[in-house]
Amino acid sequence: MSSIEKIDRTRLPKHVAIIMDGNGRWAMQRGLIRSIGHENGVTTVRQITEIASELGIGFLTLYTFSTENWNRPQDEVDALMNLVVVSIEQQTPDLIKNNVRLTAIGDLERMPDFARQRLAKCIDDTSHCTGLVLCLALSYSSRWEIVEACKNLARKAVAGEIDVESINADMLSQSLATSFMPDPDLLIRTAGDERISNFLLWQIAYSELYFTDKFWPDFTKDDFCEAILSYQQRERRYGKTSEQLTAN
Repeated sequence: MSSIEKIDRTRLPKHVAIIMDGNGRWAMQRGLIRSIGHENGVTTVRQITEIASELGIGFLTLYTFSTENWNRPQDEVDALMNLVVVSIEQQTPDLIKNNVRLTAIGDLERMPDFARQRLAKCIDDTSHCTGLVLCLALSYSSRWEIVEACKNLARKAVAGEIDVESINADMLSQSLATSFMPDPDLLIRTAGDERISNFLLWQIAYSELYFTDKFWPDFTKDDFCEAILSYQQRERRYGKTSEQLTAN
């Protein structure tokens, strides 16, 4: 029985987030320039989007470009920005065919005009789709997002729109860039590092974490299914005991 056949379709995570790590190292191990690794990573993005859509997962968020990535060599940054928009444009017809809606979160104003405008068009072109929501975290960092949410709540408090004492976790969650989707049930990170790297820090408070040594270009549909199977074998207690869950 294949990995996909073992998956319980009644216990799927609603939202899977992925830190797509290892493109550069994959390329360097092969004596290639780092941009080749990023290009091969695009193929993996397409494959994982396809399997997530096929399984019926509602949301897939990919850590595509962090605010820290702006500190990389300029030629790599330029290549990444160009690769992102070209790849999205090339994949938009397939996204529409598979009923996948594209969206993005992050400090998009920092992106070059050409990249931001072409991204916006692709998002608009898929806006009618009702299946999987593919969310790209671009120019994104969780600390930036939380600070922006706090600023937004502070402005409302100063304007008298809300009472400071009324601010709670739900209100902060609704002020985040991810307010339109549920928190991730599962966070996957490739390439061996076991850290979060400033990604969805607020949202993953109760997410299940899955780490693999495989570089992102080597991560397959079967690997994704194995991550789902691992998730389905875990007991999510949310602070309760196993006995309480059984009783419920």
